[in-house]
Amino acid sequence: MNPRDWNTRADRRAARLARADRALAAHGMPLAGKRVDAAAIGTLLEAVLEPGDRVCLEGNNQKQADFLADALVQVDPARVHHLHMVQSVLALPQHLDVFENGIASRLDFSFSGPQSARIARLVSAGRIEVGAIHTYLELFARYFIDLTPQVALIAAQAADAEGNLYTGPNTEDTPAIVEATAFSGGIVIAQVNEMVDGRTTTLPRVDIPAGWVSFVVQAPRPHFIEPLFTRDPAQISEIQVLMAMMAIKGIYGEYGVQRLNHGIGFDTAAIELLLPTYGESLGLKGKIARHWALNPHPALIPAIEAGWVESVHSFGSELGMEDYIRARSDVFFTGPDGSLRSNRAFCQAAGHYACDLFIGSTLQIDLDGNSSTATLGRIAGFGGAPNMGADARGRRHASPAWLKAGEQARAGRRGAAGTPRGQKLVVQMVETFREHMQPAFVERLDAWTLQEQAGMALPPIMIYGDDVTHILTEEGIANLLLCRSDEEREQAIRGVAGYTAVGLARDRRAVENLRDRGIIRRPQDLGIDPRDATRNLLAARSMRDLVRASGGLYQPPKRFRNW
Repeated sequence: MNPRDWNTRADRRAARLARADRALAAHGMPLAGKRVDAAAIGTLLEAVLEPGDRVCLEGNNQKQADFLADALVQVDPARVHHLHMVQSVLALPQHLDVFENGIASRLDFSFSGPQSARIARLVSAGRIEVGAIHTYLELFARYFIDLTPQVALIAAQAADAEGNLYTGPNTEDTPAIVEATAFSGGIVIAQVNEMVDGRTTTLPRVDIPAGWVSFVVQAPRPHFIEPLFTRDPAQISEIQVLMAMMAIKGIYGEYGVQRLNHGIGFDTAAIELLLPTYGESLGLKGKIARHWALNPHPALIPAIEAGWVESVHSFGSELGMEDYIRARSDVFFTGPDGSLRSNRAFCQAAGHYACDLFIGSTLQIDLDGNSSTATLGRIAGFGGAPNMGADARGRRHASPAWLKAGEQARAGRRGAAGTPRGQKLVVQMVETFREHMQPAFVERLDAWTLQEQAGMALPPIMIYGDDVTHILTEEGIANLLLCRSDEEREQAIRGVAGYTAVGLARDRRAVENLRDRGIIRRPQDLGIDPRDATRNLLAARSMRDLVRASGGLYQPPKRFRNW
């Protein structure tokens, strides 16, 4: 019996490194330690990549390895083809150009907001084979199980001569990507904004050790970062103010929510900006919204300055917030150098297990409470929502909000369904009509049609209805925890669906009965006069107000400056 070779991954890694060394030398651009000249990046990629490789091209919510993306698009598809791309976010055109150019064929991802329409076209044309649309933590987990990258193309702020990396505030996905790749015989290539010599200039801290990095290239321009979580308060509507008032009084205050996560959008920005004003008037300071899993939203500045916020752990950072974060180290997770250390994997875990509430938005909700951002002609993916917006069945620590939600869900039930335990609050906050007067409430999600078109094993539902506890619209709040049948859930959802076709088909007597029982609550049932829901309640009504609230520390990106 021939002995088995137990070192094939190490041998393949050595072969890739040797090929790279020979190819670079042959082109008159030999390695300098681990440093590769920017002009040689195409040669390097064609040397280390093999057909069929799993490749993680770092595309995060914000930080993009854009120089490496440009280079990957330009490799020879006769030499590099059938790549299996495993990356969390498809944000740049280049992320789909690799499929158009015949370089990649299979994809596992989490979110594709900016490229959602294009990916829908490519999927329906058979140009992309989708493995699955994941939540972030699920995809990171699979990096360590069955989707381990053979080559990782990442972005960092700076590197030293040895190859140690400083990722800066936008660390994001980098640690998960690099560790999975480097410890499984893979190749890690990092583009950096700057090089330090280690003597006259040094790294502020080492985020990724040199031993985990194969090659470093200084890109000709800084990597792209999207200020994804910046919302101009001037664009918050009075309807959104009304919905935020209902959220604060009818959910946050009702349950005593102290640990939470907000999704992206003007709805949740309105909540953040009402805490120091409306929240203060309700006497809720110190009782709600103390601990956050959240990027450093500029809209949170007034609440931080007013003493509402005790801690914020972040998935990524936000452009312009660097000086403010440095000056508020009691609130944010910063290193001895003063800069933020974000980590998407750890923050997703915190949002899943340590937070009592997730509140976010969606594009469609059906009569079972299922919601999705995957619609016909637009496959946006889910990001972290399925993880943040799911009841953590493994959770065992108690909090008042968690226990109260669990008691409401299990009251009167027997057997396994009635076994005492808590439940996470999962709130879908939507206006009944979206942009272009598209209804948010539908009888049937487009996800079912997408499943058929793309040959998916399951419809791409973002948050399952049995995880959703509340639906909040301008019409009121539907508390699904209190429903005791599918029929009650359907009428509760119809009861807050407004003038959509779903809302108009409600059973008015049943809806009034649900309202009498407190399952549906209108603004007036909460003691809120819609006439009081004006923009005057916002703690900041413009970007300039946010700068003033920060004491001049917040420096908005140029596109948000209008003064």
